Amino acid sequence: MGYSKPTPIQEQAIPLILDNKDVIACAQTGTGKTAAYILPILNNIVQAEKRHLNTLVIAPTRELAQQIDQQIEGFAYFLGVSSIPVYGGGDGATWDQQRKALEEGADIIIATPGRLIALLATGKIVLDHLEHLVLDEADRMLDMGFYDDIVKIINYLPKERQTLLFSATMPPKIRQLANKILNQPQEINIAIAKPASGILQQAYVVHDEQKGAVLKHILKTIPWNSVIIFASTKETVKKLDHAFQKGKLPARAFHSDLEQAEREEILRGFKNKQITMLIGTDVLSRGIDVEGISLVINWDVPPDPEDYVHRIGRTARAATTGTAVTLINQKDQRKFFAIENLIGDSITKLPLPEGLGPGPEYTPEVKTKKPFRRKNFKKNFKKQSGGSTTK
Repeated sequence: MGYSKPTPIQEQAIPLILDNKDVIACAQTGTGKTAAYILPILNNIVQAEKRHLNTLVIAPTRELAQQIDQQIEGFAYFLGVSSIPVYGGGDGATWDQQRKALEEGADIIIATPGRLIALLATGKIVLDHLEHLVLDEADRMLDMGFYDDIVKIINYLPKERQTLLFSATMPPKIRQLANKILNQPQEINIAIAKPASGILQQAYVVHDEQKGAVLKHILKTIPWNSVIIFASTKETVKKLDHAFQKGKLPARAFHSDLEQAEREEILRGFKNKQITMLIGTDVLSRGIDVEGISLVINWDVPPDPEDYVHRIGRTARAATTGTAVTLINQKDQRKFFAIENLIGDSITKLPLPEGLGPGPEYTPEVKTKKPFRRKNFKKNFKKQSGGSTTK
């Protein structure tokens, strides 16, 4: 597959996993952590005298579950090791296929918590011989409220097993979970909360009604092949999508209200470069491994500084370069200042394009009670993007 040397997480994790140690690893997405746990597990499976359901990987989202399955397919291409992703959505045929794979014992199951619990509740799934449990993106699962589900799943598993927990951050609740389910774990800490050096980070300090014009300016002036535009809520994603469609811009929205088949189709189109512009929430910021994304735009500042690192980490992957631009309105200034503190650097604030007038001063230490002013979203986007103007 073209890998010549291990990444730091692979170098540290693989020997420990081969030595059958429980591991708790703090490693950001894009560091090669999937291979760090899959390669030694595959080594274990192919040497086993008897084959059975060997490994359960639990992931927060169906997109990440699918991606892990695709990576296993690549790593295990010549090994005859079977894997299947198990996640919600889909039709009755999908449910039957997932149930059958669990009952008959595929080597590796990659599952989201909700669907796995539903399948386990049928009483026909036997996990008595499970040897490996992997929790991937554990912090995201806890953010999504899956703590109780994970504990419930653990109760179905044999006590004698190897447990591997991977998380981008290590808040107290992750520690609590680790203490509950891991046995004398070895700790690895690779996660340096800083973006890749290949990412050029920039920002514009704007009033809300200036965002549409600045976004259009960015898309016109920065060369890009593929771009992701992040927003913090699916409602904003939908509004942006509507504005883009109205302006005949070639973007597709990605959010949880779409049917599963449509989400898969959009991601497939984006990976194949048939879709070059994607608008989405933070569900896209983790576990979506697409090469060649040259530009990431933050329509708003993410609420968690760590999420900023994950968002912009979609570009400049695998030693490439990319650009990340954030639009900072007045009420988001303190959030952006927290991001600058986290990464230990001040991000360049660019002057606004000519004709837009001044933006707010960047004074994050001053707490503002309310935004500068509010206007109709669609009207502002149209006006600032060169559409008809009305007073």
